[in-house]
Amino acid sequence: MNDRVKVDVQDGVADVRMIRTDKMNALDNAMFEALVQTGEALKARSDVRAVVLSGEGRAFCAGLDMGSFGQMASGERQGGNRTVEELTKGRTPAGANRAQQCCYVWREIPVPVIAAVHGVAFGGGFQLALGADIRIVAPDTKLAVLEIKWGLVPDMAGIVLMRGLIRDDVARELTWSGRIFSGEEAAQMGLATRASPDPLAEALSLARDIASKNPHAIRAGKRLLNLAQSDAGIPEIFLEETREQVALIGSPNQVEAVMANMQKREPNFAD
Repeated sequence: MNDRVKVDVQDGVADVRMIRTDKMNALDNAMFEALVQTGEALKARSDVRAVVLSGEGRAFCAGLDMGSFGQMASGERQGGNRTVEELTKGRTPAGANRAQQCCYVWREIPVPVIAAVHGVAFGGGFQLALGADIRIVAPDTKLAVLEIKWGLVPDMAGIVLMRGLIRDDVARELTWSGRIFSGEEAAQMGLATRASPDPLAEALSLARDIASKNPHAIRAGKRLLNLAQSDAGIPEIFLEETREQVALIGSPNQVEAVMANMQKREPNFAD
C-alpha cells in the first residue's frame, strides 16, 4: 500500500495521493487494494473533516495497467461463464466488487471528497475521479470513458456515478465513442465541478475551508446529498432533512457556530 498511495492528515484534511508515478498512477492489483484500504480506513476517522484525492507526477490516473489488457487478450481473464453466485461473491453491502469499490468508497466516506485532476484521467482513472463529491480539473487535462477502445464497458461504478452528473445522451455518446475530451469541456458538461490552472492547490484550499465548518453539519449534508442521488422518494428525503436538522439544532457544534459568528471569531469545533 505504501508504494501506491500516501496519506497525510493535517488540520482535519486528509491529503491522499497516488504515488505510482512511473506508471502515471495506473491501476494494478496493488493500486486497487491500496485505494480501497485507504478509503475504508478514512471512513472510521473522526478527525478527518475533508479529503483531497490526487495523483503525483504527470497524471491523476492513466486507467487500467497495460498488463491487465495483456491478460485479457490471452484469454487468461475470461469469465463470461461465471454463475450469479460467483459474480456476487465478496461484494460490499452496497453491491460493489473490488474494482467498483475502488471508486465508490469515496462516496461512502462520511465527509466531502475533492478530486484534483491533472494530466490524464482515462477509463478507470476517470471513474475514480467521478467517485469524489467534487472534481477540480486542470483545463488541459485529457479525460475519457476509454473502455470501448479495449472492447469493454465502464465497470468501476462509472455508470452509477455518471447518471447524476450529465444528460443520458451525453453519457451514451462518451461511453460508445471513447473520445478524449478536455478538462474545460468536462466542466461544461458537468463532469467536473470547475476547471482550474492549479487544481491541487484549489482543492486543498476548499478542503481547509470545509474543515473549518461544523463537522456534524458537513457529514449530515453528505448523507442527505447521497440520499438524494439514490432511489429515495421525496417524502423520505423530506423526513431525513428534518431528522438531520433536529439533531443539529442546539448541539454543541451548532451553538459554537452561532456564537463564533456573533462574536466575530474563528469557531472551535469538536470532532
